[in-house]
Amino acid sequence: MQRLEAGGSAATATAIHLRLRLLAGVLLAAHLLVVGWLTLRPLDVPWAAAANLTPMEGIRTDLAYGPLEAARRIGEGLALLAPLGVLLPLVNGRLVRSTLSAWSSLVRTAAAGALVSLSIEMLQTAVPGQVVDVDSVLLNTAGVLLAHVAVVPALRARLRRSHTAYQGNTPKISRVGLGPWTDVLSAVQREY
Repeated sequence: MQRLEAGGSAATATAIHLRLRLLAGVLLAAHLLVVGWLTLRPLDVPWAAAANLTPMEGIRTDLAYGPLEAARRIGEGLALLAPLGVLLPLVNGRLVRSTLSAWSSLVRTAAAGALVSLSIEMLQTAVPGQVVDVDSVLLNTAGVLLAHVAVVPALRARLRRSHTAYQGNTPKISRVGLGPWTDVLSAVQREY
């Protein structure tokens, strides 16, 4: 009877975990559609700057515009793919607690963010008005990393706590009385 109750609550925790992963997958797809629309639509501009293939050159140019404009431009680059830093680990759904899994999650998420950013930059070569910028790959990847480090460890700890809460308490076994042979065995003298 107790095993059925524990199994039911574990099934509830699994169902909630599955719903969360499904929601994260839907949000991830929606976010990637919005990012694709923002970055891959043709722009009507009278002229376009040359492609920037020198790392940190675009960031230096942004800093030359002044502190407010530089913060806006760099912030846009950091924020564009930052939700991937949270949504990708949620879709994965691993709740295991270990330092190796935490680092591997960070590396996997950063690599996926860098590949998505690089894919967007490569697709922008065919879009009129869009310019390839290697600094946007760096900023997007940094944004994914910052979001992952800021949110995912606390979120996973909370999910682990809620997962164990749904599993319930450990079943308690009532005391069993003494067996019929204990009187006989206790009467036998032991030699030590």
